[in-house]
Amino acid sequence: MKTAKNQHLELATFAGGCFWCTETDFESVPGVIKVTSGYTGGSDMQPDYFSVSSGITGHAEAIQIHFDPEQVSYEQLLDVFWRHINPTDDGGQFVDRGSQYRSEIFYHTASQKAKALASREALEASGVFQKPVVTAVTPFEKFFPAEEYHQNYAKKNPLPYKNYRRGSGRDQFLERAWANVPDSAPERHKACALQKAPVWSKPGDSDIKKKLTPLQYDVTQNEGTESPFNNEYWDNKKEGIYVDIVSGEPLFSSLDKFDSGTGWPSFTRPMEPDHIVEKSDRTLFMPRTEVRSRNGDSHLGHVFDDGPSSTGLRYCINSAALRFIPKQDLEKEGYAQYTKLFVK
Repeated sequence: MKTAKNQHLELATFAGGCFWCTETDFESVPGVIKVTSGYTGGSDMQPDYFSVSSGITGHAEAIQIHFDPEQVSYEQLLDVFWRHINPTDDGGQFVDRGSQYRSEIFYHTASQKAKALASREALEASGVFQKPVVTAVTPFEKFFPAEEYHQNYAKKNPLPYKNYRRGSGRDQFLERAWANVPDSAPERHKACALQKAPVWSKPGDSDIKKKLTPLQYDVTQNEGTESPFNNEYWDNKKEGIYVDIVSGEPLFSSLDKFDSGTGWPSFTRPMEPDHIVEKSDRTLFMPRTEVRSRNGDSHLGHVFDDGPSSTGLRYCINSAALRFIPKQDLEKEGYAQYTKLFVK
């Protein structure tokens, strides 16, 4: 299999629990061309979802990744893998229990085997996890693609997927596990470095105060709310992307923006789901879901389940938490990788 530039793609195969989740985690990595959900690691030559989920086939839910090694290395894919699973759990992953939901690396070459073992050893030595790393490194044999309704499940069924992932405990565990990783550790989605993207981070409070207006500071740092219909972007119809006003990390696209009638910028989905953190919010004596930026830790707004039918979601975001970058300025602002979104 080759890219348009006649470059050979390579394969990587990982099991990390529910393949709906691992599929979406890897699809956002630059250099990953295709991700397929399926089954591997067992003896049944005709596995299907029901037989695998019963635990009798020996197969694990897994994903197979076609990637361009000139854009992202196998070592970088391993970094992404470790940061999206619990490698210390030998009984499944998060809410999904049983060997069919185990974590496992299936290597395709001797080189992949060596890199996987070295990566696992480095993770063990890092001290990120207090328990032993139990993820197996196994020779790849055969991969069976899952049924079509499982492919791109998150995109086809955004609301059920969102509810499943939120209830699975996966993201909550990962937030806790990696919260105190020192700066010298690999950054999340390290592959982005190949795109020469900046490392999104939160400045010190004094720098934030110098950079932001009083309203922007109140919204992002004190969970404030701006006035509806009297903010910068609620009626903005230009094409481009919206980034965190504090960290600069990309968050939303104009392609997903819609008029919700609320007077605040509203989006059907994040452009970069990995840059979004959702937290329970009961400050108004009612359950709501707060939306924050992952790296800048800025309060952005809230997400509601009353959006358009395309996703069923409404990300209601404060203009004061955002900076808009028009499509014609993406390259000079350092966001060149997003220009392809607006190519007709």
